[in-house]
Amino acid sequence: MNDPTSDANVVIITGLSGAGRSHAANVLEDIGYFVVDNLPMPLIPSLVVSVGSGEGKRRKIAVVADTRAGMTAEGLDQALIELHRAGLPTTVLFLDADDQTLAQRFEETRRPHPVDSRSLAESVATERSAFEDVRAASDIIVDTSDLSVHDLRDRLRDAFEDAETHHRMRVDVTSFGFKKGPLRVVDLMFDVRFLPNPFWLPELRPLTGQDERVVSYVFGHPEAGIFLDKVNDLLDFLIPRYVAEG
Repeated sequence: MNDPTSDANVVIITGLSGAGRSHAANVLEDIGYFVVDNLPMPLIPSLVVSVGSGEGKRRKIAVVADTRAGMTAEGLDQALIELHRAGLPTTVLFLDADDQTLAQRFEETRRPHPVDSRSLAESVATERSAFEDVRAASDIIVDTSDLSVHDLRDRLRDAFEDAETHHRMRVDVTSFGFKKGPLRVVDLMFDVRFLPNPFWLPELRPLTGQDERVVSYVFGHPEAGIFLDKVNDLLDFLIPRYVAEG
């Protein structure tokens, strides 16, 4: 019998506080990972096996583990052993940054450091020391000191996004009547009231835009085809740039 979790893959996201773990989790969630935050280390293998099996199994699973979850090198080793036994390929992602950058980020957000020490600098140093062995055991280490959130997103997408989700974007097209007000959530809006309106023809009024008679009537006017060509040109230019921006 095939292992029910054999086609799943797991990412354990860890690293220093303020280095970008939460943002990394958001990026992986955006590219299709099922993300669990702050799960105690001993529970990671059983949860991953449970989520990665059965009818509703998830193929891509990410778990965020930090000091609050009891992350230690020993706990990580044990979790990796159990995940390996379950046939689950696992990647450990470690987010890092220099001490000055970490301290600056905490000062800017005015959030307390999770490691309680006499000073922020001491908290950062204490956590770094505690995570030395975890860092050494990690598969991918990303130093975010000089990375913007966009740079980090691109780095993680390059590392973890597969061909199925790479550069995939959903485009929804809808029509509306200005009489009832414009759409509230929209990226691009085109006013096409200059085009011939089949509503004013009694024989076309009950029909929809999917009816061939309506299509023939509208595109029987040259400006309709010209307008559609220009919109297509605009979208051909914009969509790849929207995808690149994320």
